Order: sequence, then C-alpha cells, then structure tokens
Amino acid sequence: MRVDVDKLSSIGFIKEVDYPTWLANVVMVRKSKKGWSMCVDYTNLNRACLKDSFPLPRIDQLIDATAGHPLLSFMDAYSGYNQIFMHPEDQAHTSFITDRGLYCYKVMPFGLKKARAMYQRLVNSIFAPLIGNTMEVYVDDMLVKSRTTDQHIPNLSAMFTILKQYKMRLNPTKCAFGVASGKFLGFMISQRGIKANP
Repeated sequence: MRVDVDKLSSIGFIKEVDYPTWLANVVMVRKSKKGWSMCVDYTNLNRACLKDSFPLPRIDQLIDATAGHPLLSFMDAYSGYNQIFMHPEDQAHTSFITDRGLYCYKVMPFGLKKARAMYQRLVNSIFAPLIGNTMEVYVDDMLVKSRTTDQHIPNLSAMFTILKQYKMRLNPTKCAFGVASGKFLGFMISQRGIKANP
C-alpha cells in the first residue's frame, strides 16, 4: 500500500487531509496478472450519493455501428477516471485511511458510483461531433472507424486534436491503429462482421 500511496502522491492524484467528514478503508485486491492493487471502499459514501442516471451507450448499437468498416483504430484512456479533476470542495469526501495518515483524491477515483456516468457524459460532450460518424466511445474505450484507407488518417487526426485540446492521455499498450479487426467491448469486430471474443 505504501508504494501505491507514494506513487499517487508523487503524480499529484492524492494529497494529505485533516479531519475529513467521510473516511473510507483501503482494500488490497489481487490484480489479474500479478501483484496487488490498492482500492478504496466507498460503500458508505456511495450510499449517501444520489444516483447519476446519465445513460451509457448500448453496446449492441455501438458494435452494429462499427462492423463493416475496413479500417479501425482502438484506443483506451490511460487511468480514465483519474483524468477528471474533483471539485476542490468534494475532494475531502474521497478521504481514506492508511498506516501513514489520511489522504484524499484530487482526481476522480475508481469506486465512486457516479464515476462511469460522469466519464461518459464527458466523452459524449468532447467527442460529440465525431460520435456516430467516425468514432464510437464507451466510457474509456474509444474506436475510430473509416470506410476508406484515405479517410483514416484525417479521422484519427480529428480525434487527436480533441484529445490534445482536453489534455486526455491514452494507454499506448492498449491501442491499435489502422487495423482490419480488433476487440471492442468484448466482441471481435472486422469488416466482415462481429464475432464473440473467444
């Protein structure tokens, strides 16, 4: 846990806090590959928060809108939720306890029940001119699609212009550019159609 706290503190995601109203416990969760990940249990805070009913896109519609395009690029936002800054008055609500003291998030942490809806609202807003035309977005999963090879670079350029404008970062290990097929939201998509991911 100390390594995680040091890392989050050094990159400016968390800060020390005194006398918070809300306080959550840290839970260590085994990662799918190897090692452990620090998670904060916001069960009590989530119970007190109103539900954000902003709709997530329907996966079947996104998949149908993507199939049949010969050129695709798949992107994943790097620590997507952490790219949204918390309002200063709300930061202390995300406080958690460690063996070294109390900390709170300056960015939106994972585990808040409103996080997915807020993130979807954000990407719907910033990518509004592209969604449904050259791009599909589901929370932090993004896809750029093109009917012809000549269109793909301009389509990617439009997306990268928006990413740069909003200082949004991608995870390069989870990106694939200009490919004929790939995995999106649990499905294998190609020009020929859709298959379930084996």
